Amino acid sequence: MIALSLAEIAEVVGGQTHDIPDPSVQVTGPVVRDSREVEPGALFVAFVGERVDGHDFADAVVRAGAVAVLASRPVGVPAIVVDDVQAALGALARHVVQRLGATLVALTGSAGKTSTKDLIAQVLQHKAPTVWTPGSLNNEIGLPLTALSATEETRFLVLEMGARGIGHIRYLTDLTPPRIGLVLNVGTAHIGEFGGREQIAQAKGELVESLPSEDEGGIAVLNADDPLVRAMASRTKAKVTLFGESDEADVRAENVRLTDSGRPAFSLRTPSGCSDVTMRLYGEHHVSNALAAAAVAHELGMSAQEIATALSEAGSLSRWRMEVTERPDGVTIVNDAYNANPESMRAALRALAAMGKGRRTWAVLGKMAELGDEALAEHDAVGRLAVRLNVSKLVAVGGREASWLQLGAYNEGSWGEESVHVSDAQAAVDLLRSELRPGDVVLVKASRSVGLESVAQALLETGAEGEVAVR
Repeated sequence: MIALSLAEIAEVVGGQTHDIPDPSVQVTGPVVRDSREVEPGALFVAFVGERVDGHDFADAVVRAGAVAVLASRPVGVPAIVVDDVQAALGALARHVVQRLGATLVALTGSAGKTSTKDLIAQVLQHKAPTVWTPGSLNNEIGLPLTALSATEETRFLVLEMGARGIGHIRYLTDLTPPRIGLVLNVGTAHIGEFGGREQIAQAKGELVESLPSEDEGGIAVLNADDPLVRAMASRTKAKVTLFGESDEADVRAENVRLTDSGRPAFSLRTPSGCSDVTMRLYGEHHVSNALAAAAVAHELGMSAQEIATALSEAGSLSRWRMEVTERPDGVTIVNDAYNANPESMRAALRALAAMGKGRRTWAVLGKMAELGDEALAEHDAVGRLAVRLNVSKLVAVGGREASWLQLGAYNEGSWGEESVHVSDAQAAVDLLRSELRPGDVVLVKASRSVGLESVAQALLETGAEGEVAVR
């Protein structure tokens, strides 16, 4: 974080100083909520969770070098005490962002947020120092912590914004007002919580509503291929830039194809020119993510050649998202187990089919959460798609939703041993260890709550024995 005195922080957050001998002492280290991340000069934020109360670590973090604790009660060590720690954290983030003068880029969407955020960050790093959301810390706590990690040298701040209801993104944009807002898509992720795609579109569009006008430099980057996103152009005063494969897109892909290894390649066309891209990532779905990143970079002054070079060099920065590892015996494990929704599940299956040409393919799939009344139909559709893509074997892992996956495959024509339903991750590992052959490709994917990353990790421990820790 930029250096601020404890007195200034107390004023910004509306707090009272307690046990602070010298309020002019500055916070020169990071702002953290995890006591294990404390460094000399840090500010520790004490949240009260379901299992852990951060206030209990006050003594330890000060001994580790924290200059103070942001707390909701006195803790016997230097502290700034506030009524609401979360609100105070947000106020501090807003103050720092206003001080920075960096260009703030915010993005949201039903699928691909984290992968696209990682691409934008890597492309913009070619132009100037960039700070971005680590992993998927895109909520009311993770977002301000990310903003507070920026320094005086930061020129671009790339923030992923998630939403589980109307008003969530509006709240986040109030904390960290963006100049550029990107909406990727409107899908069915969390549809059970929102109630429908129209409600999801309403929530996602809060991002473009928050942008400054075109005269003030505001830019809305919208997916030309998604009608619900494209319609958001009427909800913003900002300049609108379209990306996609549509001929009407300002930044678009032409001659899209997959390499023999399943990596996307295409010609990138922007208003500044055209250049070829061959990505290191796997799956055709990354073309749309790359175009979104390219549109942002174009608006920030990068040439088509600069953008294409950066996209071709970019890798995955976040774990368990299409992580491709080849074992010594030639078995390829694709760990995409961080999360799942119908759109990302279909994209991962298509990537598996492309990677597995001439090889046996395995789709180890589990529950997609938060689909509400659409759950049965969506799981059935994924099972059917696995059959249509000629996936060699579907392994459905878990309870009711897994049975729906297998039922979809069965109804699509998978009647023999092409699909199997197993009870848990350990059963899946046991099956795969007994049947995998050199050259096979295995995709592992489910919602985060299922914890199927344990399957991928166990399979990468070639020859390992013992039980798998199932979440």
